[in-house]
Amino acid sequence: MRADAQRNAEKLRAAAAELFKERGLKVPLKEIARRAGVSHGTLYNLFGTREALIDEVVTDLASDRLGEAAEHALSLEDAWEGFAYYVEKVCELQATDPAVADVVSGRYPRAERLMTLCDRAQEAGSQVIERAQQAGSLRPDFTSEDLLLIFATNAPLARAAADAAPDAWRRGLAFVLDGLRTEATRRPLPVAPLTTAQVYDVMENLTGTP
Repeated sequence: MRADAQRNAEKLRAAAAELFKERGLKVPLKEIARRAGVSHGTLYNLFGTREALIDEVVTDLASDRLGEAAEHALSLEDAWEGFAYYVEKVCELQATDPAVADVVSGRYPRAERLMTLCDRAQEAGSQVIERAQQAGSLRPDFTSEDLLLIFATNAPLARAAADAAPDAWRRGLAFVLDGLRTEATRRPLPVAPLTTAQVYDVMENLTGTP
């Protein structure tokens, strides 16, 4: 890559990182090019697609943040505290970083590195769930798809309340967590859990098609 192309690529990465963090992964590519001070064509010449730019700019950062959340959750001696920490931390990331919120939704299947990250995050979430269930503190009928559904509903609430009540999501999540304790189980759930594909359909309907 020529020196001028390298400079333009760095400008685009920096602009994309800023705008993705401010507004999420759906921000128009023309705005990224405009903030970087280059043409729309230059962006396409250097990166080709939105998904390629996402993989370049967002995946590693999101991987670090989600990985740290799971690692810390699994390190806590109390399995329930680990589960609650993990759920709260991911919901907090959704509320404070629109880019991470979009990552958790798994809405960009053509971003290969990003989808690998989503698979790893789901596996980590499953470990956190299984550990709490084995300890007897998390109700046994809770699934990893149920956890994805919590994240799917938290993201739009946090986004909608960001200006008027930025911490509103914490209150709703506290009610949810209390209802997930084993001692809160009083009767069988009325319907079966959603499949992973169904949860991602819900996420797409809540957030809109990219």
